Amino acid sequence: GNRTPPREQRAAMSALYGRQAGGAGAGRGAKGGAAGAKKNEAPKLEDFVSRRDWTGAITLIEFTNKAAGEQAAAAAAAATAAVAAAVAAAQAAEDGTKTPKQPAPAAAAAAAASSGGVNSEWLAYCLSHLGDFEKSAAVYQEMANKDETKPECHTYAACCLFNMGMYDEAEEEAAKNPKADENPLHVRLMMHLAHKKGGTEGEAKLNQYYAKLTDSLEDQLSLAAIHYRRTHYQDAIDVYKRILLENRDYLALNVYVALCYYKLDYNEVSNDVLNSYLQKYPDSAVAINLKASNHFKVSNGEAGEAELKRLTDLITSTDSARSFASNLVKHNMVVFRDGDNALQVLPPLLNIIPEAKLNLVIYFLKNDDIEEAYQLIKDLEPTTTQEYTLKGVALCCYGQKTDSKEHLKKAQTYFQLVGSSPMDCDTIPGRQCMASCFFLLHQFEDVLIYLNSIKNYFTDDDDFHWNYGIAKSCDGDFKGAEEEFLLIQNESYKSDYCYLSWLTRCYIMNGKAYQAWELYLKMDTSSESISLLQQIANDCYKVMSSDSFFYFSRMWQMGSFFFSAKAFDVLEKLDPAPQYWTGKRGACIGVFQMVIAGVETRDRLRDVCSMLSTSTNQQSVASILSVIKKWAKDNSLLM
Repeated sequence: GNRTPPREQRAAMSALYGRQAGGAGAGRGAKGGAAGAKKNEAPKLEDFVSRRDWTGAITLIEFTNKAAGEQAAAAAAAATAAVAAAVAAAQAAEDGTKTPKQPAPAAAAAAAASSGGVNSEWLAYCLSHLGDFEKSAAVYQEMANKDETKPECHTYAACCLFNMGMYDEAEEEAAKNPKADENPLHVRLMMHLAHKKGGTEGEAKLNQYYAKLTDSLEDQLSLAAIHYRRTHYQDAIDVYKRILLENRDYLALNVYVALCYYKLDYNEVSNDVLNSYLQKYPDSAVAINLKASNHFKVSNGEAGEAELKRLTDLITSTDSARSFASNLVKHNMVVFRDGDNALQVLPPLLNIIPEAKLNLVIYFLKNDDIEEAYQLIKDLEPTTTQEYTLKGVALCCYGQKTDSKEHLKKAQTYFQLVGSSPMDCDTIPGRQCMASCFFLLHQFEDVLIYLNSIKNYFTDDDDFHWNYGIAKSCDGDFKGAEEEFLLIQNESYKSDYCYLSWLTRCYIMNGKAYQAWELYLKMDTSSESISLLQQIANDCYKVMSSDSFFYFSRMWQMGSFFFSAKAFDVLEKLDPAPQYWTGKRGACIGVFQMVIAGVETRDRLRDVCSMLSTSTNQQSVASILSVIKKWAKDNSLLM
């Protein structure tokens, strides 16, 4: 089961030291009869272990070992004294004196010295369950080196090294067991090590050890764990459910089933399965944390945080057995609060909670610290959908920032692996990845197929609206793109030049050139404002120069030539380059043409004449103004 350790360790330690302290208490207990004797009975190791009070058990073992050590030291001192007395007696015999009577404590010393063997095994066992794998491995290794009759201790030490992430060292330690082939635990350990190794060699070894598994409970649980690690969550669920049918009292397996459903995004089902366990063990750190995570994914961070407070209340500063639970709370509070205190909380947890690294990468990406995110994840060999996806995003951002086609190609490959995976292809993350893959391939029609299928799940997601808007723009649906861009609420996004540029193009293509011009006027003078001005000048001119008469007739009344002329006029004043004069001249003539056609107001001819009169190319300007003024006079327009 996943029972959490009791919280009365301090009381247990105090009681232990109290009994050690005096005989007066023992005397009073004796006078109190049977009840008094039971009250003062020495604690037993089995009691601590049955309660999963690993700290209490370790304290008792260390105290017992210390007492045994003191006894052994006293016995050894007595033995030394006896030897000295024997030597003295021999010398006395030679002198003809009487040999004194001496004790023979050597056997007692040997017995005292050998009392720590069993305790060492229990100590390593308890340390392992407490999560102190380094100390546990050291104890197991010491036992294996001192006693050749306990080769299985090498395997136990290897399990500890595995839990520390030291996979090469674990494999070396496991190989020291000469009876490894007879040990089922060795087979299970090597199967998990093969999975961690990965690649063709790792897969071959995994299959080799998989073939050696039996129908034993331990082997089947280990198989389910492998399925989980390989993200084959449904296969893991099938194994756990089969075991539960035969062993309904193994309630902790419900937590593993719930975790698999959580990974499959069946969060409500996950919570239903969890409840059967929480009813009996309401203080389970793992179960409470998982339920909080489900609430977070179904609702929001506040819902997850409210559930997590139950776990916070259970954790005390003196309960070392809950140190991992405390780390879970710290980690998930950062997630639920959208990265608050991430830089303070997550770095120390990188080697404790696997998700800490991924969430720190997400934090860096969200805060536009692309370099830090890339450096943190570049050496990660992904094994799960989340890791493949996140590494793909980091590579994509880094490739765009550094203009690296190599990194963008790798990102596209990671996205394709997830999106085409049979397990992920019909999930929301899988379709997002496939859309990202086609995005990088510039196949926007395919991008829209995938984004259209999941848009109802992202009605308030600015990132989704951003990507959806760009994809629609690239596919020619500027009206739909404009709608998506205007749904974005994040002010930092709305002030980004990329956003302004795409929205400007949508306005122009949708016949709202004046709104594009308003976007420019709101900007401070900078290189970006000049770039936007150039875009307005060229896009407005281009849309009015379309070869399609239908498109032309739909757009000409919208003043695009006029705002193109205004943009080119500003650009010419900033830089009298020939191309700006050429563009300005063409746009001004275009406005004149629209006025003659009756789809542009005559008042704009005055603005056109004003813009032309400030140009440095007066020879060309004179002939144009002459034609415009003649037409104005003939049509009774006062210039």
